[in-house]
Amino acid sequence: MSPLTHRRFTAFRANRRGYYSLLLFALLFVVTLFADVLANDKPLAVRHQGTLYFPVVERISEKTFGGDFDTEADYKDPYFLELIGTEGWIVWPPVPYHYLTISSGEGGAHPQPPSREHLLGTDDQGRDVMARVLYGLRISIVFGLTLALLSTFIGVIVGAMQGYYGGRIDLFGQRALEIWSGMPVLYLLIILASFTTPTFGWLLLIMLLFSWMNLVGIVRAEFLRGRQLDYVSAAVALGVSDTKIMWRHILPNAMVATLTFLPFAVNGAIITLTALDFLGFGLPPGSPSLGELVAQGKNNLQAPWLGITAFLVLSVLLSLLVFVGEALRDAFDPRLRAA
Repeated sequence: MSPLTHRRFTAFRANRRGYYSLLLFALLFVVTLFADVLANDKPLAVRHQGTLYFPVVERISEKTFGGDFDTEADYKDPYFLELIGTEGWIVWPPVPYHYLTISSGEGGAHPQPPSREHLLGTDDQGRDVMARVLYGLRISIVFGLTLALLSTFIGVIVGAMQGYYGGRIDLFGQRALEIWSGMPVLYLLIILASFTTPTFGWLLLIMLLFSWMNLVGIVRAEFLRGRQLDYVSAAVALGVSDTKIMWRHILPNAMVATLTFLPFAVNGAIITLTALDFLGFGLPPGSPSLGELVAQGKNNLQAPWLGITAFLVLSVLLSLLVFVGEALRDAFDPRLRAA
């Protein structure tokens, strides 16, 4: 680790709010990656007649447990529990519901308030809110990180080309950006949604077509400034290739602003996906989505736990990303580091 990187890392750790926010966000992301293990209507393990099965990762027919059909066993059916008997045992996930599992609703009509069976209650279709939050967080975080990284990659390349070469490349590039940035993204999504059913990849592609422009201006300014520096002029005089100059000499300076902007880009991507799901132009119906949970809270004012859960989850997630972005900004600011 270079002395400069060490000083930046020390300054980042000194901002305890940002540092612990990064740890909490990383922990939250890792936990949601195992949502299939934490929330599922299939057991983690089943022991029957001395044999151990793992239904959460494999499809097991009912005949395997002594049933009559080749279809997959219904693990919550009393008939299945009777087949296991007292000689076997079952290990259930902490949340024994999948995000599509519909509760029978013994306690009354849905949505049902939080209880021992459903820690965060159920929505208006009888689905467990805790399970949908876990799966929805995973989709939102993966979507935000993927969109932010891909848009950063494209934006850095375009901004570097414009700033380093300048001239007509920069002129025509800026005019093209002005035209492309004026396109109404939401209206395009609404129009395209009428032709095809939106999916995760489809939404990612559409948002990527417009989100990469956010970093072009920052990287372009860094390259316009960097190409005038003496060590860059010396490298050009020595015959160093343009690609090596851009990659080795100018890009590290431009990446300072890029890394500072990255958490806010993830934040914006998550907000965009939530807004689209809330309006009904996001993921397919039934998908676990934080935006769909917000819509559930709006449509069921008599069930305040839905709106409160959506608010708390989104506010905590977005606040963590903002705190991380502020800590990165302070860590890369030479004035604050000198102070």
